[in-house]
Amino acid sequence: MLIPHAAVIAIVDGKAWELYRNVGTEAVPELATLETPSLVEQNHSSGGSHASPHQQEESAHCTAVADWLNRQVQSHKIEHLILIAPPRALGELRHQFGKATQQAMIKELAKDLIGRQPDDILAALRG
Repeated sequence: MLIPHAAVIAIVDGKAWELYRNVGTEAVPELATLETPSLVEQNHSSGGSHASPHQQEESAHCTAVADWLNRQVQSHKIEHLILIAPPRALGELRHQFGKATQQAMIKELAKDLIGRQPDDILAALRG
């Protein structure tokens, strides 16, 4: 897969997230770690929710990540976005993305790559 220069790679799971930017070329990508902003995670579930506390926390985290990414795309700070997340988190995030973020998305990968090295991330994107 070709990764456009300056594309942002967001790696998310139910508790944590990491951001990278391609500072290399499209054909020879090089991922630089970006500072991951702190998020305000709010649990908006109702008292009658059937989700476990863990699922509610995961949902709140994904909502906060999606909100941040939506704002970055809307303010033109992210033009191309690649999202890597386990299937459950990926589904949560998809529900929260605005139209502009969906259009900025050039690839989704259903894997848990939190804590992996940039070379491992690039290998997973190529595979």
